[in-house]
Amino acid sequence: MKNILIGFVFAFLASSCVEEFNEIPPKGVISSESLATEEGVDLLLIGAYSMLDQLRPGITNDYYSTGDKFWYGIMSDEAHKGGDNGDLAPLFQLSMHNYETNNPFILDEWKGLYAGVNRANLVIAQAELVEEVDLTTQIAEARFLRAHFNFNLTRSWGNVVYLGPEDIYETNKPNDGPLWDQIEEDFQFAIENLPPTQGESGRANQWSAKAYLGKVYLYEQKYTEAATLLQEVVESGPYQLLDEFTDNFGEAGKAGTESVFAIQFQNDDGQSFNGNRSFLWPLAGGPLGTCCGFYQPTQDLVNAYQTDASGLPLLDTYNLTDIKNDQGLPSFEADGTTPTPFTVHSGPVDPRLDFTVGRRDLDWNGFGRFVGMSWVRAQVNGGPYATKKFQYRAWDIDANRGQFGQFERPGIHYQVIRYADVLLMAAEALVESGGSLMTALDYVNQVRNRANQSTYVPTIPGVNPTNYHIEPYPNFPDVEYARKAVRFERRLELATEGHRWFDLSRYGADYYTTTMNSFFKNEARTIQGFENLTSPALPKHAILPIPLSAIDLSNNLLKQNPGW
Repeated sequence: MKNILIGFVFAFLASSCVEEFNEIPPKGVISSESLATEEGVDLLLIGAYSMLDQLRPGITNDYYSTGDKFWYGIMSDEAHKGGDNGDLAPLFQLSMHNYETNNPFILDEWKGLYAGVNRANLVIAQAELVEEVDLTTQIAEARFLRAHFNFNLTRSWGNVVYLGPEDIYETNKPNDGPLWDQIEEDFQFAIENLPPTQGESGRANQWSAKAYLGKVYLYEQKYTEAATLLQEVVESGPYQLLDEFTDNFGEAGKAGTESVFAIQFQNDDGQSFNGNRSFLWPLAGGPLGTCCGFYQPTQDLVNAYQTDASGLPLLDTYNLTDIKNDQGLPSFEADGTTPTPFTVHSGPVDPRLDFTVGRRDLDWNGFGRFVGMSWVRAQVNGGPYATKKFQYRAWDIDANRGQFGQFERPGIHYQVIRYADVLLMAAEALVESGGSLMTALDYVNQVRNRANQSTYVPTIPGVNPTNYHIEPYPNFPDVEYARKAVRFERRLELATEGHRWFDLSRYGADYYTTTMNSFFKNEARTIQGFENLTSPALPKHAILPIPLSAIDLSNNLLKQNPGW
């Protein structure tokens, strides 16, 4: 739906609404009254949906502000920036935890999210001017979107500013604290006023609002409320796991039963804004001919997919040994065609490893053997791996490949919430609220069983077969074990999907710093000198700093987060 009349909506919004937080509002050339019709409100609502990718021409940069939250992942233990360290240096600073309050990625994220808030507010304001028709559904969709943007502001910065329809042109307000109450109210309004299903794919509905409010409750540590709402979605909602794990990241899953709420993209030639303009170009060369070798999975993440003889994760010991890698090994012999000998890791692994990570001598998304170094821009900086989920498969190339040269803008949707996430959130809420561990176990095992029953990555001829071994948990003996298992399952299932940094952050500052500092030390086993490039993870890093320029533009009305 993003490509419907977006040009008109962009033209209107560019002239009538403040979209850079704290900027001086321009004078409108189209009056509010001229769009105070049902058609006008619908057009503005499409414009609000279009801000889900957080890209606003002239205000935010490609891949700086992104709805998919991928660059947050490089601040966690799941991904390296990749490429040359000096390429997108501010992003490298984020990954090394030595960034400051003027980092442009943080600023653009702030601007992109507030642009979304203002677009949602504009819909609400315009709808209230229309008297002859009932626009409650449109208002509910706008409030859903506003809650989405405010949720991301709150979980990223904590203390942020609330802006309502009355603040469209007066945005200079204090950041008095988290917006949980307002977010809850917006999602509750959406639950009460949206239909269970929508005629157009991509629009919010009652069930997606329930799932999202359950997620909000989880972040607030309102575990009983979260368990009640998320279990309702599980037990009575229209969702189910797809048969194939990888279909979530291809054409087959775009409107599939696992999609709860997604940012929709359409591949294009770079002349519109419908392709995914994030920075996930994992290969430098290879079969796609793309730039740039960014967002490389870490050895720490790869190690997490090791299993024991029973097919269960190594919850406490996964990082004592490394899955074998080809760091520093050339792809080919001196003749340039004969592959350099390499033996794939023979120990048991979860099959989701190879659904998620490109490894030497295994198939890469249907394009054949991943040859290692020749497809990786700079192993010395980012390690030997490439991500797979958000690069199109060979069988989806016509539907999802972008056509903008080496900077492709593919058409793969980003699942803000998918049903596997709902199952794991429900399991977590049950564990933390003192609910049924048996039910939590069932939800986790549904996710694990789907992984086991999915079609495994095929073995390349001449390469030793991978030892895939995954089984359901037999039981959760106590709360501590269940908590550890649920958190670990989130990492395995949702890796490289933009969740990890937020999970580490909400588990608490101590958990965050312990995990990240251990990662910095252990990753040096693969990337020589890695630990020396990083700064220690501190409690302040579990929340983003308020952008310095936003504070300056507010005349210091905005207050900085502690430690910054």
